[in-house]
Amino acid sequence: MIVLATHNGVVIAERSEDWREVRRGLEGRHVTSVIAREGTILAGTRDGIFRSDDDGQTWHETSAGLTIRHVRWLAFHPDISDFEAAGTEPAGIFISRDGGGTWRAAPEVAQLRDRYHWFLPYSPEAGCVRGFAFHGPRAYAAVEVGGVLRSDDHGATWRLAEGSDGSPDLKGPPEPLIYPDVHSLEVHPSSADLVTAPTGGGFYRSFDGGKNWRLLYNCYCRAVWVDPQDPLHMILSPADGVDTNGRIEETRDGGKTWKLASTGLAAPWPRRMVERFAQVGDELFGVLSNGQLISAPLATLEWRAILPDLRDVNAVTAAG
Repeated sequence: MIVLATHNGVVIAERSEDWREVRRGLEGRHVTSVIAREGTILAGTRDGIFRSDDDGQTWHETSAGLTIRHVRWLAFHPDISDFEAAGTEPAGIFISRDGGGTWRAAPEVAQLRDRYHWFLPYSPEAGCVRGFAFHGPRAYAAVEVGGVLRSDDHGATWRLAEGSDGSPDLKGPPEPLIYPDVHSLEVHPSSADLVTAPTGGGFYRSFDGGKNWRLLYNCYCRAVWVDPQDPLHMILSPADGVDTNGRIEETRDGGKTWKLASTGLAAPWPRRMVERFAQVGDELFGVLSNGQLISAPLATLEWRAILPDLRDVNAVTAAG
């Protein structure tokens, strides 16, 4: 089963021969993100966080301590039970240690936001946190538009990664600094220092925990999948600009060379791109910027549309 965050609530879908919708919840709410594990689903919305303990049949709000209500992204630590993180708009980070029951703000993030005047080009709010990556006590957060944040104490405190200057100037700094319009982050299981970052100014990788960044692909991108078994193998969603000529490409040599991996798709898409990737078992899902959902077996990367009647998907995750 998979759980989908949509413009109109949460959708639960299951696959027999094909994927089909089996249940909806939180109808009427714009759900921005969703996580699920250990029988619990947490849904981030534009007005708080909601929890279900019965596979999405019933929901209750669980926003205690969440002083910024607009949630842009939810994530959990893969190795620590009851460790969840919420990124908000305007940019803020909230950590829960009790399965989302209560949330604690990271005040230093708000201080950085105000000091550097983070912003969003499409919103009056002061930036947003729209991605997390975890490895042991290390954590990273993606700020649009602001850069990369790092924590070395299980999310208790946050600072700018050394290779991120905090300036939201879209002209961007040169290497080894990272472009400030950071859309998501991935840290590889083999090392807390091996981090990749799709940004509005290119696809970057750091080998030293965000101190120095290398531009691997000069493009506009929002999402990447990194093979947990092989850090040289990555699937990226480059575009020529915002939602312009989006496509899917693959590298097996760490970004030295790329090839199209868009079999089954009418790509490049003139006016859309992949917004998010999510692995569920041996299948890779892609959420497109127009709200459509696609998937492909990782073994073949032959893509097809999933649940074609849904046109407003924001995120997908495996049912925990």
